[in-house]
Amino acid sequence: MVIAVVALLVIGPEKLPKLARTLGAYTGRMQRFVAQVKDEVNREVRFEELQKLQQEVQSATVKAESSILASVDAIQRTTIETSEEPAIQRKPTRKKGENPKVDALAIKSEDLSETNKRSVKARRAVATEKSEVVSQTKPTRARKKAVG
Repeated sequence: MVIAVVALLVIGPEKLPKLARTLGAYTGRMQRFVAQVKDEVNREVRFEELQKLQQEVQSATVKAESSILASVDAIQRTTIETSEEPAIQRKPTRKKGENPKVDALAIKSEDLSETNKRSVKARRAVATEKSEVVSQTKPTRARKKAVG
């Protein structure tokens, strides 16, 4: 209030309204400028927070990817090791006159324990006997022609 009375005496009643409008305009400009600066600072703070969040997400993605790749690698190694272990080995092709039941039991004897070796020999013998019995009971083409 004291300032208004001093301004009225110093400036005069004719120029005071003009000066009040000019001061009001400058005050409004200053308020808009301060609001813009606040908005800019808030944007920068949010941008930095988003960058930190993005870095966290990227690091989590890299960790997840590396753990998945490690798991896949371990599975591949296990699969390769398992497939390299000796197992029942079958001959890929069969020659004319060979018994497929006996071929299916072709196993490397050095890879088997003693009991397994005995059981494999027994199965081979049984399969060979069965194939001989079956071949004797089935009529061959030559027999069919001679009979028929």
